[in-house]
Amino acid sequence: MSYHLDGREYRESTGAIEEKQARKALRLRLQEVANDKSGIQPFLGPGASRVRINDLLDELEQDYRVRGKLSPSIMSHLKPMRERFGSTRATQLDAKEIDAYIAEQLEADAAPATINRRTQLLSQAYNLALLRGRLTKKPHIRKLPERNVRQGFFEHDEFAAIIENLPEHLQDYCRFAYLTGWRRGECSSLTWEDVDQRARLIHLRPERSKNGHARKVALEGELWEIIQRRWNERATTRKNGSTTMPRYVFHRDGHPIGEFKKSWANACTAAGVGHKLFHDFRRTAVRNMVRAGVPESVAMKISGHRTRAVFDRYNITDERDLREAMRKTQAYLQDAVR
Repeated sequence: MSYHLDGREYRESTGAIEEKQARKALRLRLQEVANDKSGIQPFLGPGASRVRINDLLDELEQDYRVRGKLSPSIMSHLKPMRERFGSTRATQLDAKEIDAYIAEQLEADAAPATINRRTQLLSQAYNLALLRGRLTKKPHIRKLPERNVRQGFFEHDEFAAIIENLPEHLQDYCRFAYLTGWRRGECSSLTWEDVDQRARLIHLRPERSKNGHARKVALEGELWEIIQRRWNERATTRKNGSTTMPRYVFHRDGHPIGEFKKSWANACTAAGVGHKLFHDFRRTAVRNMVRAGVPESVAMKISGHRTRAVFDRYNITDERDLREAMRKTQAYLQDAVR
């Protein structure tokens, strides 16, 4: 088909095998040309139809990188979007196909919050393309309601039982998460360049933090013992007999800690603690700091939480706290009667 705009001729394939379909494609193009002339919407030309979702996600990833916001969490959420939609033309993806993906993920027991984080990145990629004039429209991307009041915690005896049943390379890794409340990706990405042993401080780089903010953790007590132990045992022997010094604080054969769902499930079963999540360490660490009298603002700096609302979402006040509150209240009333 052929059409003109601003004195320039455009020629492109209709992609059709029947004349009726070809004429329909031409009518759509002529309407786009008319919209441009009327100032309703700029005409992008046939190039827009060749843009694929992977192109949009590449630009979004680069935008995050330039702004210093790219994190392991964002990269992990981009991956399934690329796998599912990457080769799809951006102008052809519609709300129906996105809803089908959401339904599949819910059927696979994916959390609504996880699904939202992924589709939100897809939406941001479209928004960036609209802003830069690569596209003129985006599909509707629904957001699922999130009922994410978290209640999972570890009591100390449960934690100790889990540690006893984990493989050796995961034990200090989990001890560190239990004490600091760091996310799994943040623990896995920790390198010796981030550890200042002279000052006894750990510096988490912003690009390795989920929220893109750097933070520090002081190495005291058991935390310092963990780091010393990892330093003393950092040498790794390769299959060819040579020795290497891995850059990661927590590793397996020199590689950062990856997925360990099977080892975790086996340890939970052997410890008799039921279905626990690694993320429960994060909630537990914050609760333990608050119970120990650490100001909430300081606890948030250590764990990396950015808003006070997290204490409500994590349901930090549990049954033990409620019982203690009632005991104190009744003791106060009894003293008042006397």
